[in-house]
Amino acid sequence: MELYDLLKYLINAFESLGVQYFVTGSNASVFYGEPRFTNDIDIVADIREEHIPELLKLFPSAEFYISDVAIRDAIQHRYQFNIIHPASGLKIDVIIPKKDAFDNSRFQRIKRICPAEDIKASFSSPEDVIIMKMKYYKEGESEKHLRDITSILKISSELIDKRYIEDWAVRLNLMDIWKAILAKLD
Repeated sequence: MELYDLLKYLINAFESLGVQYFVTGSNASVFYGEPRFTNDIDIVADIREEHIPELLKLFPSAEFYISDVAIRDAIQHRYQFNIIHPASGLKIDVIIPKKDAFDNSRFQRIKRICPAEDIKASFSSPEDVIIMKMKYYKEGESEKHLRDITSILKISSELIDKRYIEDWAVRLNLMDIWKAILAKLD
């Protein structure tokens, strides 16, 4: 199984269950910016307890590693769980939304896009990808997040609402990172 096969499978599964979701992380960065290697899928999904039985059926243990206990724990603590496809080594990080103002805003700004010719999916907006990358950079200072942000700003600049980013950068205490990124682009 290739990454886009898994993405298509995941999207079909979540849409068949009626789970509200959006793809984020590296896959969204690649869509809005420059290509780079990734072997995982990050997806924010509003999975609830009633989805668990069908979710386990859609990701059978003969093909996937998925833990009922981990799903329940993620829902309870508003965290994340993994779905792993051992045969390919691919991994899905399923992030349960926190239901805070920022997550609510991200769900309102979902973009329906076609990351490949036979897939239509809900993706995080480019602005929200940038904001999350700034948050991750603040936590771990990984340069890959800054590279992703600058590539999105260079390639998708006409799509970017910088006022929205600035508003959330202030609210999430990321303004110093945002100013540094903008200074590098000038």
